[in-house]
Amino acid sequence: MGIASAVVVGDRYYLVDAGEGVGPRLRQAGLGDPLGVVQNGPLRDLRAIFLTHLHSDHVSDLNNILSSGLHNGLQKAPEKIQVWGPGNRGVLPELFGEGQEPPIVAPENPTPGTREMVELMVRTFATDYNDRVRDNRFPVPDQLFEGFDVPIPERYLADPNGNPHPRMSPVPFYEDDRVRVSATLVMHAPVFPALAFRFDTEDGSIVISGDTGVSENLVELAEGADILAHEVMDRQWAESLFPQPRDPGSEGLFQHMIRSHTLAEELGPLAERAGVETLVLHHLVPGNGAPNSWNEAKRGFSGRMIVGQDLDEIGVGRPNQA
Repeated sequence: MGIASAVVVGDRYYLVDAGEGVGPRLRQAGLGDPLGVVQNGPLRDLRAIFLTHLHSDHVSDLNNILSSGLHNGLQKAPEKIQVWGPGNRGVLPELFGEGQEPPIVAPENPTPGTREMVELMVRTFATDYNDRVRDNRFPVPDQLFEGFDVPIPERYLADPNGNPHPRMSPVPFYEDDRVRVSATLVMHAPVFPALAFRFDTEDGSIVISGDTGVSENLVELAEGADILAHEVMDRQWAESLFPQPRDPGSEGLFQHMIRSHTLAEELGPLAERAGVETLVLHHLVPGNGAPNSWNEAKRGFSGRMIVGQDLDEIGVGRPNQA
């Protein structure tokens, strides 16, 4: 399972995260040229990709977008696609719980960031790229896309394990003629860096939380936004995984889970403090929860709330005239 969202501005769009199934969903959403074949397709109108963090449910289909993009319109984009996300963590997370130290995966570079990840993906699938380039005269990856690390100031990255959520103000880092994008660190420890993004356009502003517990950085980022799309977790579901009475280990796991995500009852007051107009619940945990399990998220919030569903279209500003 996974999560992905498209911020559509006029005749182009910007993708936030690339979880499982994002390619077919882009076609179903009618983005780009959804009926195009061979060199046309939904990626024709893609301009940039933004990754909130590098967990598999947020990035598992990134390679499918980039490599299969050769057959889905990527080469029709007027300029190279920029892929932005968190940089290298720099140090492994501390080991949770007791027991023997596990082996380290890729010890020579165990925590690559977005720039490195994109480069490693190209190397991993070099056979396919070289086949396409030589047999079909397709462009090489360097002509189609490039990975970048969001430039969070170094002083906020100094202590991933001791202070994974330092207080900071938003950092603008991407701008074109349609959109200005800012980022901030959010609380998804032990994941670090974990990011939220704000998109400011002529029509309005949209904030996407990524995975996070309650975050003052996010409240500042979302101040006055038209839409806040925020992850949410059902406390009763979390409690069902760790029923009472809990031993110290189970209590630790439970607290670990709920502190790195936002519970439904915490979300309304957060959105109210940010002063957003519309709160959209997305990346629901659990994904198959009953509709009334999210009612608590509206408590304390005076704006409009939407429980997001796949392929929802939520507008900002005046609608386009047909």
